[in-house]
Amino acid sequence: MAGRTHPNRVRRRGTGVRRVAAAGAAIAAVLIAVLLAGCLATGTSGPSGSTGQTAVATGPGTPAGGTPRATGRDPVSGLAVVAASTLPAEARRTIDLIHRGGPFPYEEDGSTFGNFERLLPARPRGHYREYTVRTPGESDRGARRIVAARDGALYWTTDHYASFRVIAEDR
Repeated sequence: MAGRTHPNRVRRRGTGVRRVAAAGAAIAAVLIAVLLAGCLATGTSGPSGSTGQTAVATGPGTPAGGTPRATGRDPVSGLAVVAASTLPAEARRTIDLIHRGGPFPYEEDGSTFGNFERLLPARPRGHYREYTVRTPGESDRGARRIVAARDGALYWTTDHYASFRVIAEDR
């Protein structure tokens, strides 16, 4: 019965070619998804790479003098840099409290920030601590936070960890 088709089956021509084409299309779709996920994981959002958030770094990788430039990108994290002096007054007060060690207005302040979004440089658990920045008119903690790293770097988010900027302190 070699080369013959079972009587109840219709022999289809070209199905092997279609299967190969479909498999190729599926592989291409997976590769594109992986590339896009990689771009999102690094915090880039388009040709400019801007994430809309600012972080302040005073730790490793900052220029001589200990503070990153108040514009451009942080060389360690690749995040945009924002000058502390340009942050809202509430954020500057929170930075002062972080440097003094408190007291903090919210019980959650100083808790471990897990960096589950992977927008900050990868560090061991416990390296980052989060602090609330009061938002005028909000009845709860709001979305603004400063994340402080053990190495002294500070990161600013206005959208509850969806994006960050490095804070450049004027010391």
